Amino acid sequence: MTWLPPSLRALRRDVFFLVLLAVSVALAIAWPSRIAAWPSLVDWPTIAALTGLLILTKGVESSGALDMAGRWLIDRTSTRRVAALGLVAATAVLSMLLTNDVSLFVMVPLTLSMCRIARMPATRLVVFEALAVNAGSMLTPIGNPQNLFLWQQWNNGFGGFVWEMLPLVAIALTLLLALTALAFPAMPLEVHERGGEPVDRTMLGVAALLYVPFIVLADLQYVGWGLLGVVAIFLALRRRVVASIDWGLLLTFVLMFIDLRMLAGLDAVRSFVAGLGLEHAPHLYITGALASQVVSNVPAAILLAEYSHDWRTIAFGVNVGGFGFVLGSLANLIALRLLGERKAWATFHVWSVPFFVVIGLLGWALL
Repeated sequence: MTWLPPSLRALRRDVFFLVLLAVSVALAIAWPSRIAAWPSLVDWPTIAALTGLLILTKGVESSGALDMAGRWLIDRTSTRRVAALGLVAATAVLSMLLTNDVSLFVMVPLTLSMCRIARMPATRLVVFEALAVNAGSMLTPIGNPQNLFLWQQWNNGFGGFVWEMLPLVAIALTLLLALTALAFPAMPLEVHERGGEPVDRTMLGVAALLYVPFIVLADLQYVGWGLLGVVAIFLALRRRVVASIDWGLLLTFVLMFIDLRMLAGLDAVRSFVAGLGLEHAPHLYITGALASQVVSNVPAAILLAEYSHDWRTIAFGVNVGGFGFVLGSLANLIALRLLGERKAWATFHVWSVPFFVVIGLLGWALL
């Protein structure tokens, strides 16, 4: 097994992956006739986009540019609290303009480099950045996949969507920044590394030049061609980058799509959802928030759209549902996998679950 990439070998100790695998085995035993349809349950454009982003961000990380950027930020930041507020706010704003996962691919490696240099608590900071992308991405139709789906489903206008989501986002971000200020002390930053390796300008240049075209191709529904180009170029120039990405994360996502869509498509699940009184906004909101904890907020949005046309309430519910348990949003899983620390799962829930409860109640009040 030594020939496998380290990320795949590590899956033997990944509890979340093993649970997903066990569910897949159980589903295969219960409904063997549906196994042939499993590939169609996977959102392959999402997997392709995720693969391309992993390669490009790994290229930037391996170039040494993030270490250089981390030192630059440390030289201009006075305390841990100021640094944390700046990183959390930047992550939230970036998620409004791009998407929640792209924001994490940019900010988490930068944060890890900065924390290593200044010995800041990386686990807590990345957890807060995960909360930040869930809060910030609620605002715009392009901020996350569930918003994009709802926007396209009802063609409700970019500005109209932003206006409806603005009150909830303003409250969530205000509370998150206040919580960040409390969670990080006003201790001076201390640099424990000087100098560093020189930047691999070739790798950095290739990753930077490919980033925007890849995002554009993905947006135009040509993500497969974009991925092919990225893989070909990196195999020719820096093949170790392709080998070192988190292949375990990709396999975990594939299992998530299969398991969650199989479960969401069961007649018993659909009958249960149909009997929840979703014609009432409070019921619809609660169902969206709680269903996201079980099947993630994107499948929850797709499922609820078949029972109600109240897109605003659905958007409120499934976006609030991105907080809470790690499964509430795929962005949570991406953040924790990029962090790569097992203790982060417990730390995430210590902060995210209470935040979910508070934002959930405030979202209820805004209905």
